[in-house]
Amino acid sequence: MNDTNPSVTEADLHAYADGQLPETARAHIDAFLADNPDKAAMVAEWQAQNTGIRSLFAGYEKAKETDALLVSPPRGISSGRKHAAIAAAALVVFALGAVSGHYGPALLEKPELQLAGSETLPKQAETAFMVYSAEVRHPVEVFANEEAHLATWLGKRLAIENLKIPNLQSLGFKLVGGRLLPVDGRPGAMFMYENQAGERLTVLVGRNTENRATSFRFASSGNVETFYWIDGELGYAVTGEISRETLREVAEECYKQFPS
Repeated sequence: MNDTNPSVTEADLHAYADGQLPETARAHIDAFLADNPDKAAMVAEWQAQNTGIRSLFAGYEKAKETDALLVSPPRGISSGRKHAAIAAAALVVFALGAVSGHYGPALLEKPELQLAGSETLPKQAETAFMVYSAEVRHPVEVFANEEAHLATWLGKRLAIENLKIPNLQSLGFKLVGGRLLPVDGRPGAMFMYENQAGERLTVLVGRNTENRATSFRFASSGNVETFYWIDGELGYAVTGEISRETLREVAEECYKQFPS
């Protein structure tokens, strides 16, 4: 970065915006932002996005006294309970950040590990979208008329039992098909959708055993928007040249339908 303090990375700024830094580190970033008003404005925009995301997932909130323990749920927890636990834990963490300006250090003591698994995901999702969404004859390997085969094939390659391909027809997007592609050097899946106007979006699914935290973020590159999150060992990214509001609706629907 060509800033007055090159030791501050974009990952540091993301962690600051998400409240994942201890007080000592936050003071360092505060000083950096004071000298870099453009970066301060960018961080403020991220924080505003977080507020919108909290609102988006407010319907999943099921707060309990033990929510802090849900950030790292036990391996034996059932699929349905795990999904609710992850959502609740994420919302509690977001709420703490909104009230105090930073997350409790007992909840998130290793932000560098949480960031490592997710920061490459939006770029890979953007690249996949740019490469395949422009294809006319071969945008996918398996088309929607073989949806059952597509789900079984990609589910086996990603080791996801009973993988369900999200149905987005209620939002005006029909499944085009999907393909196998690498995500962080491991088998990943990409599903493509298209609306009546010919606008396409992609949903990327990847596995990373180092992922443990749930985070919801936006990434932008020109007109391409990506909404991504980590759910246990799986990472998800929804990408398209569509409005953020529509992207949020699609991501919410995918979050409801994907296994956990």
